[in-house]
Amino acid sequence: MRFLFRFFIYSNLFISFCAVLMVEQANQLFLLHYNKTLFYGFVFVATLCSYNFHWYLTPMIPSTSPRIAWNHRYRKLLLSIYIITFLLSAFFAWQLRTHWFSLSIGVIATFLYSAPKIPHKYFSWLSKIAVGKTLFLTFVWTYVTTALPIIISDTGWTMAHTLFCISRYGLIYAICIIFDYRDRESDREQGVKSMITWMSDQKITQIFLLSLMVFLLSTAALYWESFSMLTVILLLIPGGIVLGLYNYGKKHFGDWLYYFVLDGLMMLSSLFTLFV
Repeated sequence: MRFLFRFFIYSNLFISFCAVLMVEQANQLFLLHYNKTLFYGFVFVATLCSYNFHWYLTPMIPSTSPRIAWNHRYRKLLLSIYIITFLLSAFFAWQLRTHWFSLSIGVIATFLYSAPKIPHKYFSWLSKIAVGKTLFLTFVWTYVTTALPIIISDTGWTMAHTLFCISRYGLIYAICIIFDYRDRESDREQGVKSMITWMSDQKITQIFLLSLMVFLLSTAALYWESFSMLTVILLLIPGGIVLGLYNYGKKHFGDWLYYFVLDGLMMLSSLFTLFV
């Protein structure tokens, strides 16, 4: 059971399911109508593809993280999943080709996030200027799981859509800050420049709290955009948990906390609203 659970997390199946659930939440809350099954398939395999590509390129460095050792041991598996899901992603993208421009934005942004890990001088230099890499990653997640379904459905863009995108961006960015705080020493050693690597703890905390404040205000504002009070409360719950885990997450770097709990918090409210 432990092996299966690790496989579920480390092979990136879990994070891919999270992405699909987040798309489903956007579909449900805004009653979007389009070929959802096709888009779910694209998001699932594209997430698997991008994450396995990212982790395959992550070098084996001395670490207390079991994930790093697991990735090194099963590199061929990661490569196999990447190749298979790359082909499947191309297949689904072709089926969605009428929205090629909107899809291209997400695909290119996703690639650029992992591009600095490619062992070639034309890509590795990107790590030197990746100051806003956390902002960039948050944009990718928000765009693919929130904005893109709305765009593909050809639904007229409303203030509620904007508020929901801001809300999701604020929550994901706060979660990403905790990840970046954990990785800042290794980032410094590898020459990766980001805001978190050179900011003081006080500044990092201020940005974290600002991100959650943006999340709180934009989520609360959805009440005036015809969202029920219960739905707003359910959307706010993950933010409260992230706030409670901030100090703990800065001292405890266990894989389950980061790759199961924190990653899972991105889609937690999706599970709640599915049953409302």
